Amino acid sequence: MPVPARLPSWAWVTGLTVGAIAAVTVLAVQADRGPQPTATSAKPSTSVSAQPTPSASAPARVPDGSGTGRRVVYSLDEKRVWLVDASESTRRTFTVWPGTVSPDPGTYTVSSRNEATTGSDGVQIEHIIYFAAKSGVSVAFSNAVDGASPPPADPGARTGGVRMRKADGTALWAFGTVGTTVTVVR
Repeated sequence: MPVPARLPSWAWVTGLTVGAIAAVTVLAVQADRGPQPTATSAKPSTSVSAQPTPSASAPARVPDGSGTGRRVVYSLDEKRVWLVDASESTRRTFTVWPGTVSPDPGTYTVSSRNEATTGSDGVQIEHIIYFAAKSGVSVAFSNAVDGASPPPADPGARTGGVRMRKADGTALWAFGTVGTTVTVVR
């Protein structure tokens, strides 16, 4: 009876790597299709925000009542985001263009991320960071791949994308990992 040939060590490593990549891909697809988060403390609201124009001036401080520690702070009224580190220092702040469905004020957690997809408006987007849901609409930060601001939203459309400039989207992508706190304030 012949002795079976032994596989070289590189073949084992290659097989294990391919298996690991396949497993991670399956888990990423499942996470992207799974349920999106709900607020841990939110008040019901039926208001829908209008399409904004980001402001040029940058507020000096993070809004009062936005929590403590490392977090993303999103102000609905100011249409602005702050990236706050563990020492309470603002690492970056920038204006955003919210969709027509906004989350209620409250504390949320980044539940999943998607590197790139097509937005509900047909625009190629990247750096999608899901953190809330309202009335069946997922709410997520993102930026257009080409860096453009979103076109005016159809008032009847229900979109939860919070768009930003490309450089701001890149910074938020690096800061807002899964599990990061997102505080939404008025």
